[in-house]
Amino acid sequence: MAIPQLHPTTLRNESFAGVTYHLEGELVPVLHLELDRMPVYFEHHVLLWKHPQVQVGVKSLKGGFTRVLAGLPIFMTEATGRGHIAFSRDGAGQLVPLHLAPGRSVDVREHQFLAATQSVEYSFQRVKGVSNMLFSGTGFFIDTFTAARGEGVVWLHGYGNLFEVTLAAGEQIDVEPGGWVYKDPSVSMETQFQRFSTGLFASAGQIFWNRFTGPGRVGIQSMYFHPGTGADDQKASGATPGGLVGGIIGSLLNKG
Repeated sequence: MAIPQLHPTTLRNESFAGVTYHLEGELVPVLHLELDRMPVYFEHHVLLWKHPQVQVGVKSLKGGFTRVLAGLPIFMTEATGRGHIAFSRDGAGQLVPLHLAPGRSVDVREHQFLAATQSVEYSFQRVKGVSNMLFSGTGFFIDTFTAARGEGVVWLHGYGNLFEVTLAAGEQIDVEPGGWVYKDPSVSMETQFQRFSTGLFASAGQIFWNRFTGPGRVGIQSMYFHPGTGADDQKASGATPGGLVGGIIGSLLNKG
């Protein structure tokens, strides 16, 4: 049976798809890129610092209006030129680079993306169903990144620590709905629901999880993140620890 394995927490002088990068910091990690010929794009609010010779401009998104309705940015930002630039998601966690061979894709939960090389194309889909109960009744988005123009890199932020499990064909793992970060397109996902009886005169409890079926990789974060349950989510850059209950408690404290 496959067991999730911890990603490296720091990397130095890694080169792939035309960029050299470093993953630095233990609590709130930073992605530090050395740009040369390959531009990168990123969500506009994650830029931490850059050299003046690195130019920043707007990169339009397809279906931007749909993403506005979900409270997400309608544009991404692109960095070009030679120099250094760094990004941070302003949340405790861990960064992970996903190297994509030409034609390969990866599915990513919304609010986990940090940056990608220009060679990677971006699309998205909205997920509905029973799991909507955990996402303020509106569902959530899965971003898909594809290395359509040669090899590419996608950098993601996971809350807490980030693990990866590789499932064999037909092998399954159940993950708390706020606990997964990414998956290979070959991995299917369905929502499971279980009701508990707590006694004759007590109310019943219930639990949800996402069941993933291989073959392929699944990324898992140790700090649950449920979009829409915390104040930081309004700027699409914060996590709510402790899953749904933690989000409810957090919102009550913010009102106090």
